[in-house]
Amino acid sequence: MNKKHHTVAEHDDSPTLSRREVISAVITTGVAAIAAASSVNAGAQESKNAPDSLRQVKALTFDVFGTVVDWRSSIIREGQLLGMRKGLDIDWAAFADGWRAGYGPAMNRVRTGDLQWMNINDLHRLILVDLLKEFGDSLSADEIDEFNRAWHRLLPWPDTVPGLNRLKSGYLLVTLSNGNVSLLVNMAKNAGLPWDSVLSAELSGHYKPDKEVYETAADLLDLPPENIMMVAAHKGDLRAAQTVGFKAGFVPRPLEYGPDPGFEVDTTPESEFDINAVDFLDLAEQLGT
Repeated sequence: MNKKHHTVAEHDDSPTLSRREVISAVITTGVAAIAAASSVNAGAQESKNAPDSLRQVKALTFDVFGTVVDWRSSIIREGQLLGMRKGLDIDWAAFADGWRAGYGPAMNRVRTGDLQWMNINDLHRLILVDLLKEFGDSLSADEIDEFNRAWHRLLPWPDTVPGLNRLKSGYLLVTLSNGNVSLLVNMAKNAGLPWDSVLSAELSGHYKPDKEVYETAADLLDLPPENIMMVAAHKGDLRAAQTVGFKAGFVPRPLEYGPDPGFEVDTTPESEFDINAVDFLDLAEQLGT
């Protein structure tokens, strides 16, 4: 049976920020501690209980949409609340799927030069405006902005927060998402996600799975790539991280696209990954925390 993979082509044309511009962006968003290399290394202690092959891992970088948070159920819930307030008759499950389905194509429009560089918040809004036309409903500009912020309020999977809190005892926990910094910070505050630092693809001027995203993360953390493990539910993300030297932790989310998505979600463990875990608690167990 064919498995549906969500991958994005690599490119060479996206704008690349200098290190100075990256650090400036971090400071502007209030997470300047990411760039404090001495603090990062001081807090990054080897986990004595980790497997020998992973003893050098000091930081875990996490994909967020789908891996950490349940975007689909969250968007459906936000849509239902909006529908009740506005009297909208919309299939919110189909709407959520359509909103997410526009994500990859929108990024590719930036890659091909059809659109200027945009962060994910702006791309989400662009997709939303088109979806509202497709579903035959309209909102004011302010209402569109507020609904677009539903992505800032996504709720975590049940194992996420307890699993992250266990992992935090042995590792630096860092986001590495296509979501922009303000979105990730708001989401963390809303959902109680205990990140040590918030990193975004936005800081590299690229989108995952472009190698520059992972290289910029290692640079900002002042760690060699082999000291970092990428954690994701998406194999393409992990394989891209591995190409620059990251370790890989696969945590599949079988319900990311709902209980009956109409295609097979690829949750099969892979020997090429350093860890295959069923959830974050299992990941913590395998890493010895």
